[in-house]
Amino acid sequence: MKFLADMGVSPLTVQALRQQGYNAVHLNEQGLDRLPDPDILEKARQEDRIVLTFDLDFGDLLAVSADVAPSVVIFRLKNTVPGFVSARLLLVISECGEDLATGAIVTVENNRYRVRRLPI
Repeated sequence: MKFLADMGVSPLTVQALRQQGYNAVHLNEQGLDRLPDPDILEKARQEDRIVLTFDLDFGDLLAVSADVAPSVVIFRLKNTVPGFVSARLLLVISECGEDLATGAIVTVENNRYRVRRLPI
């Protein structure tokens, strides 16, 4: 699995993914910190990456487009400490890997997550 982290996601979360063997990049690393949301989705689609974000707009953009890719993980956490975010993300990857691989929006909260298969 490959991941693309939006600006709101800590580089420490990207580092945690890499330590687990995942291919993960952060927009900031690529000098794309001002890339508009639709372009982030297109970049992720072209590179076969899953978007990691705190931005709710990505779900709306995918719903309007009726696309089946890319998958998006949207964090709606009260605890945004990178270690907590990383732990929640690794749990979601282990439990929702197939959904993420085939097209889904996964909304991650402190104590639960919801999976919506694409297209919406």
